[in-house]
Amino acid sequence: MAMLTCLLLIHLISLFNRSRGLEFDYLNVHELLSSTHRRPPKISTHHLPNPAAVCNLSLQLHHRDSIFPNHLHSISDLFRRDFQRVAALHRRLVSPHYQLTDFTSDVFSGLDQGTGEYLVRLGVGTPPVEQYLVVDSGSDVIWLQCQPCSQCYTQSDPVFDPARSTSFSPIPYSSPICALLSGGGGGAADDGKCHYQVAYGDGSYTRGTLALETLTFEAIAVGEVAIGCGRQNGGLFVGAAGLLGLGWGPLSFVSQLGGLAGGSFAYCLPSSGSEAGEMVFGRSEAVQVGAVWVPLLRNPRAPSFYYVGLTGLGVGGARLTAVGEDEFELTEKGGGGTVVDTGTAVTRLPAAAYRALREGFNAASRLPAAAGVSIFDTCYALGGYGSVRVPTVSFYFVGGTELTLPARNLLIPVDGAGTFCLAFAASSSDLTILGNIQQQGIRITVDSANGFLGFGPNTC
Repeated sequence: MAMLTCLLLIHLISLFNRSRGLEFDYLNVHELLSSTHRRPPKISTHHLPNPAAVCNLSLQLHHRDSIFPNHLHSISDLFRRDFQRVAALHRRLVSPHYQLTDFTSDVFSGLDQGTGEYLVRLGVGTPPVEQYLVVDSGSDVIWLQCQPCSQCYTQSDPVFDPARSTSFSPIPYSSPICALLSGGGGGAADDGKCHYQVAYGDGSYTRGTLALETLTFEAIAVGEVAIGCGRQNGGLFVGAAGLLGLGWGPLSFVSQLGGLAGGSFAYCLPSSGSEAGEMVFGRSEAVQVGAVWVPLLRNPRAPSFYYVGLTGLGVGGARLTAVGEDEFELTEKGGGGTVVDTGTAVTRLPAAAYRALREGFNAASRLPAAAGVSIFDTCYALGGYGSVRVPTVSFYFVGGTELTLPARNLLIPVDGAGTFCLAFAASSSDLTILGNIQQQGIRITVDSANGFLGFGPNTC
């Protein structure tokens, strides 16, 4: 049998076609231990009509380690960042509005710590000043550090100075834009400006004033974008200047673009050592023929998050009968459900669903076991192998859509000795999080205007 490389199958299973999906893929152990280069997966998908073009903006999407090569992080650092991110998501579900009362915590260098795994580079102001921003699909406010800064962390570029931008315009407290801040976060000071404050649950925060400013994407300038000009910031931002919020709320970048981009954007996440991925805004580029679509779900308790209707799991082409649809149900009170999140690395599953996946994967793989590592309890000793056969893992969604992942999205190296671990973990609640390791190499489209999320047809 010819060796299968990173094969990604995304296909729509109808009620009349219950053929099994791809059962196994091959993991090139030597390649992953000697190089972080990723060959693009193959993909096959089905239908959607080609929408009309409105406006298309594109950005390169970089993994943090490709931007800051002198600050590569060990797997333990990834675990720490991921734990903080997941804890932040759980806190937001318990209390979706944040009130900051203590701004005396230490200011950490973003180059030494960070939760942002993916960044884009764009121009801010007129003339445009290039800045790195963390991409976050679970946040709304766009912000960056600004001079004069009373409390700022270290970033890779000079801190943005709004006094040197001819397009910078503070938003007054009386503006309807100020009223859009979640939880009434806008507040008036003696200057009458709109003040904002955002906390991310992991200790990171930003506070400052909202303003209208121009953002430049290569040669395309977008004017009057509401951004936060942060003058009191702290936390874990990887050396980036700030954050590009892409959530479902009214102040996120995609929402502010409105009809200009048709309410749609798409991204393809690169792995840590591969070339840059891509992020595009605009229906004609983001929404493509051949993508497979699942409905987006709204959670009133977490309106910024993109939820999807996950109904089951499969291993080796066979659905796990022990995992019922109710494991992933989004309740009327906002509990449970499945969030697609760019900021979480490792997919989290409810405990019972994770146990079923682990047992099914172990039974089908028959790989030599290794001791667990941190949050991973399913690991294998593969150092003496050139390649190994690995069972695929499938996600089943509402409507019959099936997403089948290849080996590279399932097992990741955790040391240089050939220990690989299954990149899934049990959730501390009934919340399911589809993390970025499982999203890497797949083109994912968010059509917030029509309420759908798409997979494929292209890869990166």
